[in-house]
Amino acid sequence: MTVPLDRHRSVELQVWAERVPRVRRIVAAHLRHWSLDLHVRPVGRALDELLANVHRHVGDDNACVVELRWTGRRVTVSVADDSTRMPRLLPSGGGLSRVMALSDSWGTCRTADGKVVWFTRYAEAPRTAGLLRTPRSPASAPRASFRSRRSSDRPEGRSGTTGRRGTCPGSLRRTGGAPRQA
Repeated sequence: MTVPLDRHRSVELQVWAERVPRVRRIVAAHLRHWSLDLHVRPVGRALDELLANVHRHVGDDNACVVELRWTGRRVTVSVADDSTRMPRLLPSGGGLSRVMALSDSWGTCRTADGKVVWFTRYAEAPRTAGLLRTPRSPASAPRASFRSRRSSDRPEGRSGTTGRRGTCPGSLRRTGGAPRQA
């Protein structure tokens, strides 16, 4: 299966409690379109946490940009808002603790307009099995080849209990918080 180098979607929205399930369904539809069905539930739950934090902590405006990116190896979800108040990891087990449990890495970073909170999951393109031919003779049978995984093929380890600060994912790093058009 050939995967485009980069798939990207972003949406700017006002966060209300009624809107969070709609955004989750939009993200789930994109993940399914990209054949990443196994990631729909964990990505949706982690995104719920990030959007709930915007709803709870940003204030009356509650404006944010949700960005979804798949590179063929990793899915990155980021939520940018205009609050300069950085999130904290609480020992209670909710919020960013849940995001950390559902992701391979996560972090926060300040931008010119506020902050970005993001997480990634290792999500390599699914391999499809085509129709197999029965070899005519053992000599003509294809030989199995095994490729060792390079360190760049492995998922990132967790960023630790405090996440990574100062490293913005994808287009948010280049534009200081505004979404890049896909």
